[in-house]
Amino acid sequence: MSILYFIVQQTMFFSIPLLIVALGAMFSERSGVVNISLEGTMILGGFTGILFINMAQPFIPGQTVLMMAILVSALAGTAVSLLHAYASINMKADQIISGTAINMLAPALAIYIARMIRTVQQIPFVNQFRISKVPVLGDIPFFGPLLFSNTYITTYLGFLILAASAFLLYKTRFGLRLRSCGEHPQAADSAGINVYAMRYAGVMISGALAGLGGLVFVIPTSIEFNHDVSGYGFLALAVLIFGQWKPLRILFAAFFFGLMKAVSSSYSGVSFLAAIPVPAYIYKMVPYVATLIVLAFSSKFSQAPKAEGIPYDKGRR
Repeated sequence: MSILYFIVQQTMFFSIPLLIVALGAMFSERSGVVNISLEGTMILGGFTGILFINMAQPFIPGQTVLMMAILVSALAGTAVSLLHAYASINMKADQIISGTAINMLAPALAIYIARMIRTVQQIPFVNQFRISKVPVLGDIPFFGPLLFSNTYITTYLGFLILAASAFLLYKTRFGLRLRSCGEHPQAADSAGINVYAMRYAGVMISGALAGLGGLVFVIPTSIEFNHDVSGYGFLALAVLIFGQWKPLRILFAAFFFGLMKAVSSSYSGVSFLAAIPVPAYIYKMVPYVATLIVLAFSSKFSQAPKAEGIPYDKGRR
């Protein structure tokens, strides 16, 4: 039973950042803007949040500094996304090139700023955020140790964002307008919807969640940030495609890829996997091989928004 608890908890640590970032990408692409800058936005969001924790931790105790860092990372991600939004929406630039430019800029910028501040690129922090047991809920048989022990507040934040995203996308006027801009922007414009504003909103939500995802990725798995998120921005795109741009499917896709990542990173802690005479690099390849296989079979059933990646020109019909 302890092995089950270990695998589930590790899967949560890796699944939640994928879930958050993929939901962010969903908002951008549902509005009609392809956002492959998730990797770079995660890096800058994670860097900003961890730098804030590093500087504020001596003065602000416990979970409070983490909650403040969550806001800082989301704001940093939003700021980065504005660059992509301006290039893609106002300048009508190629959205893939714009996202790639941010992915190339982000790690170099983070390393430069870190070395200016600390002379080294690693940003350490004291990981005091683990919750050993949630009061009352942690005492529930089976589910208590499984879901409410040795956890982080960021895990529950991920599920809260999932519920909020599903409600916003399907139960509000904003969500209907956002989806219409990604499917048929000309029709949306003729109905009085500001397509540019809705696409800006989608990209900014995407940036906020990607920046937050960078912080959520680092907190449970490390005690320092070294300007790398292990390709999670690109894995989040795979989760988005596998999840068919729908929140609930994205959840299951995130759990699948999170499980693959947990196996590749924590196999030595599972006795029957550690006993198998397989080289370590084979396990490290598991998430990426799974990504290729899943996309090969699921891409033919793609239900991407019809107008995604197509710049909208208000003057043309």
